[in-house]
Amino acid sequence: MLRIHFTGVDLARVRMAGRPDALWETILSFHRLRDRRDVRLFGEWRTESRIRLNSETRTLGMLIPSRGYFPDFLTPVEGRYGWDVGLDALRGIRPERMRRELELLGGGSGAGSGAGSGAGVALPPRLREFMDDSAKHLPRLLGELRAYHRAAVEPYWTHIQAQIEAERAARGRALLDGGADELLASLPPMLRWRAPVLECDYPVDRDVRLRGRGLLLQPSFFCRRTAVTLHDPQLPPVLVYPAAAQLASAPAGGEAARPAVEEQRVRTLGKLVGHTRSVVLRAIGDGATTSELARRAGVSLASASQHACVMREAGLVTTLRHGNAVLHTVTPLGAALLKGGAVAS
Repeated sequence: MLRIHFTGVDLARVRMAGRPDALWETILSFHRLRDRRDVRLFGEWRTESRIRLNSETRTLGMLIPSRGYFPDFLTPVEGRYGWDVGLDALRGIRPERMRRELELLGGGSGAGSGAGSGAGVALPPRLREFMDDSAKHLPRLLGELRAYHRAAVEPYWTHIQAQIEAERAARGRALLDGGADELLASLPPMLRWRAPVLECDYPVDRDVRLRGRGLLLQPSFFCRRTAVTLHDPQLPPVLVYPAAAQLASAPAGGEAARPAVEEQRVRTLGKLVGHTRSVVLRAIGDGATTSELARRAGVSLASASQHACVMREAGLVTTLRHGNAVLHTVTPLGAALLKGGAVAS
């Protein structure tokens, strides 16, 4: 069990990440690649990623075990600002910090960065070699990480962003409805808000005391079944938790083909959507329940639901359940369609 202890100041400092974190998504996706579960969600992604992934991943495999602890330095806070910024931060990690965290890889158990400790356990030879001369081996790690990201994460980034935006909209609605208390109570079922403690199913027993620093909630597409936090209690507190999600296939030809594919889809969809669905799509705004959508667009509840369903199947809208209602948000493709003014009137 993971228990995160809040003070009144911490509640005032709870915040949602503004976007998916590129390094957290990459590291956690490496877990999903080797996991045989969640075939419906990740089966096609695994097949497509393995076909594209023809580079060495031995160093990644050494630093990111199938389960248990992985070093905090792999997910620097700068990763929330984008892939390049996060990679630069990883490149600048101090050798003494890297050595200290690598020593924890010798054993222990648990899930993610925040669990397990292998201190005092003999390290595997390759890991010891990496730790003794990190300056020599770090470029190889960065190269593997970059190649893996391009193969397994980058082609799906637009879809990952859409799911995180939908998650943010749902949590934002909870925050507006009832403040931080309602936000924490609205998180996925493996997270339970029992004020002033947020409990989480976890493979090890751990208490995290925020002590006025607040907490960053980081929804993640590739995080599944349990939330993840950092091992080092001195680092800025972050809780990475599973966002409700679905993944679309990458276009043929990989990410390089995506702009042309997306542009063509926008043009085609613009001819097909028509005036009413254009109005409905615009009415969604930053997020709307079906009832709100019907009221904003001036259509019946049944009609709003039907239009939302069609646009969801076309990839223009993402829908998440929010309490007893459902919350619709516009995907990047839907936003591009609106921004391009391609919708027929």
